Amino acid sequence: MSTPPPTLAPPPVDGPARPARGTLRRAVRLLDVNPRRVALAVLLGTLALGCAVALAAVSAWLIARASQMPPVLELSVATVAVRAFGIGRGLMRYLERLVSHDVALRGMANLRTTLYERLAEGSPRALLGVRRGDLLARVGADVDAVGDVVVRGLLPAGVAVTLGVGTSVAMALFWPPAGLALALSLLAAGVLAPWLAARGARTTEERGVLARARMSATSLGVLDDAGPLAVSGRLGGELDALRAADADLARATDAGARPAAVAAGIGQLAVGAAVLAALVTGVPAVRAGLLAPVELAVIVLTPLAAFEATSLLPAAAVQVQRSRAAAARVLALLDDADDAHGSRAPSATTAVAPPPSTPPSAPGSAPRAVGGPTLVARDLACGWPGRPAVLTGVDLTLSPGRRLAVAGPSGEGKTTLLLTLAGLLPPVAGGVTLDGSPLAAVGRAQVVRDVVVTSEDAHVFGTSVLENLRVARGDVTPEEATDALRRAGLGAWLAALPDGLDTVVGSDARTVSGGERRRLLLARALLSDAALLLVDEPAEHLDPATADTLLDELWHAPPTRDGRARGVVLVSHRLAPLAAADEVLWLADGRVAARGTHVDLVARVPGYREAVQAEQQETS
Repeated sequence: MSTPPPTLAPPPVDGPARPARGTLRRAVRLLDVNPRRVALAVLLGTLALGCAVALAAVSAWLIARASQMPPVLELSVATVAVRAFGIGRGLMRYLERLVSHDVALRGMANLRTTLYERLAEGSPRALLGVRRGDLLARVGADVDAVGDVVVRGLLPAGVAVTLGVGTSVAMALFWPPAGLALALSLLAAGVLAPWLAARGARTTEERGVLARARMSATSLGVLDDAGPLAVSGRLGGELDALRAADADLARATDAGARPAAVAAGIGQLAVGAAVLAALVTGVPAVRAGLLAPVELAVIVLTPLAAFEATSLLPAAAVQVQRSRAAAARVLALLDDADDAHGSRAPSATTAVAPPPSTPPSAPGSAPRAVGGPTLVARDLACGWPGRPAVLTGVDLTLSPGRRLAVAGPSGEGKTTLLLTLAGLLPPVAGGVTLDGSPLAAVGRAQVVRDVVVTSEDAHVFGTSVLENLRVARGDVTPEEATDALRRAGLGAWLAALPDGLDTVVGSDARTVSGGERRRLLLARALLSDAALLLVDEPAEHLDPATADTLLDELWHAPPTRDGRARGVVLVSHRLAPLAAADEVLWLADGRVAARGTHVDLVARVPGYREAVQAEQQETS
């Protein structure tokens, strides 16, 4: 059996450094929002709140004027205006939400697509220090937080500025002191209060963003590996780490509560100040004949609606800080991928596979093949970054049509070897080339096109069986999917599914068995256009007869759509089917202890022979 990759250590408890200036601007540019749609959203938002302000002003005038009992016809225009502004407010708000959310959702999709593409094209080393749960948080919640800055941060600010200026000018036309007092109060509620809220949010987010990431990563780890953690005695430690992350998040929230409370108080005080200023200056003006009584009602009651725009700004400031912290985490992932990104290597003539059972040629003298890529490892040492090499001295050549097998006791680095050959781990020593060029310099697009690896922890999505297979190739037809599943030994399983290929598989294949999951991943690999297949333990969890049939199908994998034969490197704990391999690499003591055909190794390698005999006894 293969050894799973080591669990990466969780991030440190201390929060990350404050995001660099311009971080949020960089992330917003990646959203690629349409300026015209943003302007339209601001316009619709201004009209919606403008209708609310106008409704308050007209209602105040109507009530005050009606108290004077004028002819009904004098009130008819105001009555119609109240209805129009009331309807317009709801209509404009609805349209603004449609446009603004369209802008935000399109931006999130653009950013997420960019993130996926650059991570796929960059070196996988950018992801090695990120736990699975943390990665999920970055491409999920953090991208959403960056997109939310448009709807919940920038648009409310634009609407508040536009409406604040318009309302202050309108009040100044009635009574200049009231307009000035309203403008100053709006500045206090729209600048000072958000600044205090942002100050508290900055503290909360800088200390809390990492705590949330740790909670996501630890929670997902506990849910995915509860059984192994309990058996190894590590479950208690993981739960303690989860509680510590929750406590850190609570402390971060408490640290920002005081400035947020002061900001909320300032907003309410600003409303009272504007109303009080209108009364204090307006009543003497009415007595002096400078202001009509009806106009006094307008300048006193209108500010109550004008502050609806500024009431959103403290929350907008908090969202900006939250989005800024999330943007720093997303951009850190992108920058790491870009720093390790390799350029596409020039095309080269491909090489011919050596004949079966031929020992590996000397470094630099790999035979050339016609019609497909050639993957060559020379004096390769494999291991996880920051850890000692688990396997050294690997030499192999894989080209279309060649069948190689890797076997050995558990923990000898078989899975690590496949990940290194696929470019998902950097070599500790030695090197891997694809068509003569170092794998790191070829570029991920070409590597993915020519080489596909099926590891034991490859992801199965919570969607239909067919869509899971289309991860390998987007144009897979139902007929191709059915044939691939049959070759992977899942023909009877597919026939028993209630909706066939349209049956939804639970998130990360929780509704299928371990053996079915591995064969589903194998079928996905068979549907790819890659000529070189690296397959890790496809027969695990299967009975011997089913396992042997599956491996035989794999040795005779169908050619690619362009007619290239498949080259296969197979890691297997079942040794009997390896008789069909051109060459078997037997790993022991962290190195390639022996190599040759299955028959040859049985004859001359005691460890291999004993493993074969033990397997035969178990089968019988």
